[in-house]
Amino acid sequence: MDRTKCVVVGAGVIGLACARRMAMGGSEVVIVEAADAIGTGMSARSNEVVHAGLYYRPGSPQARLCVSGRDALFAYCEHHGVACEPIGKLVVATDEAALSWLTGVRANARANGAGELEWLDEDGVRALEPEIRCRAALHSPATGIVDSHGLMLALLGDAEAAGAVLALGSALRSVSVTPKGFALGIDSGGEATRLECRFLINAAGIGAAPIAQSIDGLRPESIPKIHLAKGTFFALSGPSPFRHLIVPDVAVQRAGGIFTLDLAGRGRFGPDEEWIAEVDYGLDAGRAPAFTAAVRRYYPGLDSGALQPDYVAVRPRRNGPGEAMADWLLAGPREHGVAGLVNMCGFESPGLTAALPIADAVAAMLLADADADVAVTGAAAPV
Repeated sequence: MDRTKCVVVGAGVIGLACARRMAMGGSEVVIVEAADAIGTGMSARSNEVVHAGLYYRPGSPQARLCVSGRDALFAYCEHHGVACEPIGKLVVATDEAALSWLTGVRANARANGAGELEWLDEDGVRALEPEIRCRAALHSPATGIVDSHGLMLALLGDAEAAGAVLALGSALRSVSVTPKGFALGIDSGGEATRLECRFLINAAGIGAAPIAQSIDGLRPESIPKIHLAKGTFFALSGPSPFRHLIVPDVAVQRAGGIFTLDLAGRGRFGPDEEWIAEVDYGLDAGRAPAFTAAVRRYYPGLDSGALQPDYVAVRPRRNGPGEAMADWLLAGPREHGVAGLVNMCGFESPGLTAALPIADAVAAMLLADADADVAVTGAAAPV
């Protein structure tokens, strides 16, 4: 049976960041990915936004890691030549009732250290975005967009340069806890293989919770129940009417009213929110009228027929319908009781933004394991 120091399950942006961090710290790393390419799951279906950290509960993993991740990501992209641009975002109150919500967003953002926010009245909003109709807005200049695939290629390049090995088409089928770590059963193109490792990093995205549930010895309270939220995106035909990202108040957001741009200047709206029992990437063009109504709350100039179905994302969440947004579950040996293991469950946005400090946090959890024979250093890997 082959053996390595560390196995990372999942070659999305977070898995690649963890592999880079461990490899650059001196660990022998194998990245196990079931698909035939990197970043085909949630990382391929993000809106590529670099979040400033406005909305997350102060003190939560999302808040802490997003704010530090934003600055680290901009620096990393500049150093590695990855396209990334802080184009800014407007958070808009579409009516009088939403003004108190907007005030709450500003207070929450300040508590998170999310950067300067400018309060704009209707005239101020129109000066930046003439097509928007709203009561007021917050301008977040620290929000941006990034080439997510370019970012993943850079992370993989760093990891491989430090000795990491990527195994595509390799699905993790079983995990057994052993006195020396873990014995993994892997299906590689129909061929069953076995691999032993000292450290196991479960960064499998939607598949992370089922993997965690299959590992014997975990404390029951550390095994999460995950709900699936499906979000549809619609592309905007023709030139973009906006230069900034636009986020309306909560009711309009969840109906698909969020506007984002990619680095080529193409606009899209979404995602909306639909709770599902199993993963489903089917596009439903019939959702367009609800999107159109949501967008026209702040962009009345949207033409009928201007929205075209684009893609679907499925997000794993620890909260269900009608429940408050739950924190990510980032669980190391101290949380679940299994030495050498880190589980990441319920991770969605702002996971791309926070990928670099998430990787540092994972390495720190393994370093803190009192029984670990650790080959990584305690310092963060350089950009």
